Amino acid sequence: MRKMLAIISNVLRGSASRNGARVVVSARTYADFTPQASFDIKKCDLYKLEEGPPLQAVLTREEGLQYYRTMQIIRRMELKSDILYKQRAIRGFCHLYDGEEACAVGIEAAIKRSDHLITSYRSHGYTYTRGGTVREIMAELTGRRGGIAKGKGGSMHMYTKNFYGGNGIVGAQVPLGAGVAFSCKYLGTKDLCVCIYGDGAANQGQIFETYNMASLWKLPCIFVCENNKYAMGTSIERGASSTDYYKRGEFIPGLRVDGMDVLCVREATKFAAEHCRSGKGPILMELQTYRFHGHSMTDPGVSYRTREEVHDMRSKSDPITLLKDRMVSNNMVSVEELKEIDVEVKKEVEDAAEFATTDPEPPLEELCNNIFYNEPPMEVRGTSPWIKFKSVS
Repeated sequence: MRKMLAIISNVLRGSASRNGARVVVSARTYADFTPQASFDIKKCDLYKLEEGPPLQAVLTREEGLQYYRTMQIIRRMELKSDILYKQRAIRGFCHLYDGEEACAVGIEAAIKRSDHLITSYRSHGYTYTRGGTVREIMAELTGRRGGIAKGKGGSMHMYTKNFYGGNGIVGAQVPLGAGVAFSCKYLGTKDLCVCIYGDGAANQGQIFETYNMASLWKLPCIFVCENNKYAMGTSIERGASSTDYYKRGEFIPGLRVDGMDVLCVREATKFAAEHCRSGKGPILMELQTYRFHGHSMTDPGVSYRTREEVHDMRSKSDPITLLKDRMVSNNMVSVEELKEIDVEVKKEVEDAAEFATTDPEPPLEELCNNIFYNEPPMEVRGTSPWIKFKSVS
């Protein structure tokens, strides 16, 4: 058997050529890899909790490959969006998510598809993990008919089933998320709502009002503060008297989590979800993360932090590199297999970008469609009484 595998390996590693370049094909089979491994993860800081998530996480090979591919899709999609923005194919506000991929992927790995999620304007990654396609997201960014919101939402307003955006007003999604959690409790579905906001929004009054209501009614809501250390260009130390965001709920228990580790985020979210589903009410998670881009595409990101700081975070805390190193060092995957995934991801994003720049824009007559759900067609006044549009649900 070994001799036969050796012969096959030599054949596969022969002088195959594609486009003039030598191709090396790995002959390793699924049986050669470790199917499952346990990893130590960072202990979460706890508030009003006697115990927290486990200090070890079990990862299967299939899960690892899925997480790696999803994070690479988000990373490559955001980097391509950067290019398209600079080419003026994408206009207006555009907030990129590269560096924070472990948050979106870890949360999604721990909740159900029937659960609900709402976030801020930095929403591209969550749109993808909640079921949107790269093609739909890229086309929405360029304002095309094939976009996930038919080209009328843009970067900040994307939606899928059980995903409520993408909200442009800072902090406004938090009370909306509590409303979704209220509907889960009222209808008795045993589902929950993950409500995500940033460290800048954490100082908003409406968030504290929502904490109070959610606690009183024991709503199944996971409040998630994505602490990327800067509220636009203001560091958390300059903008908050207390940077212990996981304690901000006061009467709501909280966790502070390593948001650069997808396994740490996954285990913490599982713990939080079980807390909510058991009827104990809301819980607060602070995910300590970092964005590699500036606040938005108009922010170079180096006027309030140094290039050295960004480089240090990229080199030491990249969530994709952390997962890759874990899997390779534990013989769960080969470097060649990950490179193949990288090639597939790049092609998928490039094809989506091509579609996003060639698909037609939505026609003007559809401008006022979908104002109301399931209503008869109605007339909508334009910028003057003489301009009329028709709205179709």
